[in-house]
Amino acid sequence: MPHHIRVARTAQHLAVRALTAHGLAHPLTLALLAAASTAAARAWDRGHPYPAQKARRAR
Repeated sequence: MPHHIRVARTAQHLAVRALTAHGLAHPLTLALLAAASTAAARAWDRGHPYPAQKARRAR
């Protein structure tokens, strides 16, 4: 199961790099964002929540 999370994290990392390099409207960025969201959804469906950000505890 860690494989699904690794795939989702890699896809998210690549999407962020494309966003930084090319901007949001670039077709590569859009394709990588779609792949990242699909990978995260698959990890979630297999029982592994994949939050966009780690929750921080209030102190």
